[in-house]
Amino acid sequence: MITLRSSRFGVGLLLLSLHLGQAAQSAPPPATVAALAQAISNHISQPKFAAASWGVKIVSLESGATLFEHNSRMLFSPASNSKLYTVALGLDRLGPDYRIRTSLYSQTPPSRRGTLRGDLILYGRGDPTLNARLNGGDILKALEPLVFALTNAGVRRVSGDLVADASFIRGPEFGSGWSWDDAQYYYGAEISALTINDNILQVTAKPGRLGEPCQLTLSPPTDYLRFENRTRTVAAGERRALSFYRPLGDNLVYVTGSIPVDDPGLTEDLTVHDPAGLFGRWFRQALARHGVKVSGKIRSCNWLTRPASLPETAHLHEIAFVESPPLRDIAREIQKPSQNLYTDLLLAHLGEHFRTADTPSRTSSEDLGIRELNRFLGQIGIPRGEVLFEEGSGLSRNNLTTPNATVALLQYMHSHPAGAAYLEALPIAGVDGTLRRRMTDTPAAGNVRAKTGTLRWANSLSGHVTTAAGERLIFSLMLNRYYNTNPAVSTRADLDAIAVWLAGFAGRSDGAAPRQ
Repeated sequence: MITLRSSRFGVGLLLLSLHLGQAAQSAPPPATVAALAQAISNHISQPKFAAASWGVKIVSLESGATLFEHNSRMLFSPASNSKLYTVALGLDRLGPDYRIRTSLYSQTPPSRRGTLRGDLILYGRGDPTLNARLNGGDILKALEPLVFALTNAGVRRVSGDLVADASFIRGPEFGSGWSWDDAQYYYGAEISALTINDNILQVTAKPGRLGEPCQLTLSPPTDYLRFENRTRTVAAGERRALSFYRPLGDNLVYVTGSIPVDDPGLTEDLTVHDPAGLFGRWFRQALARHGVKVSGKIRSCNWLTRPASLPETAHLHEIAFVESPPLRDIAREIQKPSQNLYTDLLLAHLGEHFRTADTPSRTSSEDLGIRELNRFLGQIGIPRGEVLFEEGSGLSRNNLTTPNATVALLQYMHSHPAGAAYLEALPIAGVDGTLRRRMTDTPAAGNVRAKTGTLRWANSLSGHVTTAAGERLIFSLMLNRYYNTNPAVSTRADLDAIAVWLAGFAGRSDGAAPRQ
């Protein structure tokens, strides 16, 4: 259930920024490797971490020396640091210029007059980028390239149904190890080969008249998601308390609680069930906008519900197709905002890319993706047992890895042919992505490029930094099972403090004098 009250998020970020700024001003940065190691050791040994677990490894890209490590071969929950692995696998196996195809199929070619007799089959392979956000808020505009591909092929009318076929990805619509209530939130949106608008809708709730239910509107507009509105508009000055609950496997949202009559309103993301069906509805609207009529109804299917009467794609006629932006751009859309859905779609796509004729049909796309990930990690020399993943994004609480493995991965990708694309996809401290409000006004700002990771009892930060002496370092910081009793300071500040020290470090791992 999504429960909304007044948020302290902005206040917390401000306090975090102040905490880091004060820490940087009150203590000079370490000047030697020994001093740096002692500072980090003192930091992670504080009594407040007595019941927690720290894992740290810091290595020089230039000398190869390890500046500091602690529990570096211990398994930790990496949270969204898992994305470092999935994106690396994608860039290595597919290449940064790879594009994901979405096809339009039929059993027969269109007639000379532009009529397609029979069904039009919309077949997705996990392109995550069709959304309103990248198209000025207009979801139908996002679908125009697909419409134009169809009209350029001469189709003006479809006599049959529009079939939204999401059967390319096999397996459950949720990643392994996800908590059931993740599905209520944007970060737990369903995995579908036909993904549209990140498989979410935005609901705006505004007060109605006193004593009446609040007003609910969806963006982009659709009737695919329905509401059971059990709210009440209360007197001015009272507390807002609204909850949204969508049962699994349903598109009916129960809205309960109250909103003051003078409340400015709020906007919240809601996930949808069977995104392929929503894709089909919007695609039909986009076709109609450009004069293409579909006479039949909209049907959706997945790997389990695909009718036996529907031929496999190898026996269908591909009328038209569109392709996603290159993988280098998708990598950026994954890593900067830490997008779970895009990551798990990439892993599933990779799994299907490597499916062979002798693979049992019951084997999920996710399992095949993990199998390929394990093969990749073995090839680059990461010890067996140091990475134990069951899905790609890190939303699973069962994903485990070590700081040692994460540093080894980052080192390998630094010299990889796709290394530039990999590095450029990472958030930059104080600039963008999940680090845009972290480490501001410190030596790390504009310097640290790192992937964040956050679950309830897991925080991580792994990436690159250039020291004050000009030395390039790779680091992996993981903190698990820490119960923070100080609401004024975010747990993330304890990881950021180490990254700030690294950015301000004046010494060198090789003992050479600092660069002038």
